[in-house]
Amino acid sequence: MQSNVHETVLLEGAVDLMVTDPSGSYVDATFGRGGHSECILSVLADDGALLAIDKDLTAIDIAQEQFSSDKRFEISHGSFADIAAHISSSKISNVKGVLADLGVSSPQLDNADRGFSFMNDGPLDMRMDVTQGQSAAEWLASADEAEVVKVLREYGEEKFAKRIARGISDALSIGPITTTLQLAKIVKDANPSWEKHKHPATRAFQAIRIKVNNELGDLEQLLESASQCLAVGGRLVVISFHSLEDRIVKRFMRKKTKGNAPPPGVPVFEKDIIRHFKLVGKAIKPDAQEIENNVRARSAVMRILEKISDE
Repeated sequence: MQSNVHETVLLEGAVDLMVTDPSGSYVDATFGRGGHSECILSVLADDGALLAIDKDLTAIDIAQEQFSSDKRFEISHGSFADIAAHISSSKISNVKGVLADLGVSSPQLDNADRGFSFMNDGPLDMRMDVTQGQSAAEWLASADEAEVVKVLREYGEEKFAKRIARGISDALSIGPITTTLQLAKIVKDANPSWEKHKHPATRAFQAIRIKVNNELGDLEQLLESASQCLAVGGRLVVISFHSLEDRIVKRFMRKKTKGNAPPPGVPVFEKDIIRHFKLVGKAIKPDAQEIENNVRARSAVMRILEKISDE
């Protein structure tokens, strides 16, 4: 049986690299189950401050229960895409660091009622914020076959997207798809070649979850807004868990570090290029011990961007 306890990936490394001033203000853009927030608070001084953000109402309840007595901490409900609004309505200012631990927490995956799991039966929901937006069941019922193919290919990198989309369409012609195991069976039956050690519904469930929660769009907005919110010397630390996320983060950070550099081939002195950001080290991955302790850490990649001057 899987544990319903969330093991925070790259915990101490992320916090050590982000918190450069214990008296500064920081943002945990993905509170989850509080692992990073707890670690950040443990190294902050009495005059430090931490704002945490999460879409999940369960996470909000946990944050209030765990840290309500800590004057340095506050929690805000909503998407991290709106980080600027969260900050402006909070007590913090002069932000020295933003941490985003992307993906789904273990309790969300393991709780059948949330609809993320293809291993346990539950309502086909998949929303991180159940107060708004379409559930996965509602999206499947309203999307045409071509849109489902596009989502499975782009967000799940699913090579059998057409077969699976047709299977979903055929099932919907008989009746609604309302449960996770119902969808998982449709995907399994439509998938002619199962990957070793991977459930055949893995990619499809990932793709639909990303679509329902606008994960990649929110990530792009977070990166741009967070970089603008940082004070000089502040750091943006992002931990991603699949190639689609990491590609967006890598490209964004590379672009930011180029500053006003001209296109290749245009002669210009290095001293004339104005750069406002720099990368902090190379991409960091969990070591073998962490992966052994927590198999979900195996695909994690952490990248760090530092603001070196005002834009």
